Amino acid sequence: MGVAVSIQQLVKYFGSLRALDGVSLEIAEGEFFGLLGPNGAGKTTLISCLAGLVRPDQGQLSVMGYDVHGDYREARRRLGVVPQELVFDPFFSVRETLRIQSGYFGIRNNDAWIDEILENLDLTAKANVNMRRLSGGMKRRVLVAQALVHKPPVIVLDEPTAGVDVELRQGLWQFVQRLNREGHTVILTTHYLEEAEALCGRIAMLKQGRVVALDTTSNLLARVPGHTLNLRLANAASLPLALRARATQNEGCWIFRLAGFDEIEHLLAEIRVAGGVIEDLRLTQADLEDVFVAVMQGAEAREQAVSR
Repeated sequence: MGVAVSIQQLVKYFGSLRALDGVSLEIAEGEFFGLLGPNGAGKTTLISCLAGLVRPDQGQLSVMGYDVHGDYREARRRLGVVPQELVFDPFFSVRETLRIQSGYFGIRNNDAWIDEILENLDLTAKANVNMRRLSGGMKRRVLVAQALVHKPPVIVLDEPTAGVDVELRQGLWQFVQRLNREGHTVILTTHYLEEAEALCGRIAMLKQGRVVALDTTSNLLARVPGHTLNLRLANAASLPLALRARATQNEGCWIFRLAGFDEIEHLLAEIRVAGGVIEDLRLTQADLEDVFVAVMQGAEAREQAVSR
């Protein structure tokens, strides 16, 4: 299996801000790869560098073996990018927009593929509608269609489902997963961590322009062992102080991290003795959100230790 995307020691400054700080990644052909991080971590800057929209101060990037700056035309031809921003030309219909996008890559007479994209993104009924008349969710679908119109082997999705209804998300992911099965490499950034957990085979986490975690999704999930017990009490004040010290609170629920199932019986017994009344109880395994929080907190602790 070859390398679809290679990023080596990438550094980018914006004034005194170091947006990317020596990022190195290799993404294999056919991977479904996740790129996660909080706002300002450098995800969009990294994608902009990969697309040739931003020139890095140091480092090398290639797409399917073509250097992004030394052989920009060939590298860009092999990349399809769905940006975060809703950028569109208000003077054309959806179909015209896709035909024009095809023309940028020297592609003509590809209406059969355009029709297939429109159908899979539920845009067929809007094919001849002016872009100005579309809702925000529909415009985002067109951005996805534009990224796919030249059948790029590498597809970059930068927050593709932000502000999009559940039905489109399901249809979009079914289509993208099909493309991935057919051999397309997919790179996804998203704040919906459940999407990344379900779709991505491997994930990189960025914080302040650095890669702070890079592993398979299964290995990342294994970093947070045990289970989580979520309790909602009718009389929250009845929770003993000793248990409060062990728990975190979120939207009225007390959340306990458990090392083993044997802890549950003792915890519930203490609550009963204190007069607590349980309204709701859920036992869950650690998910990618738990891993993400743990990784980000660990990265912050290391930064503080270094700065001392």
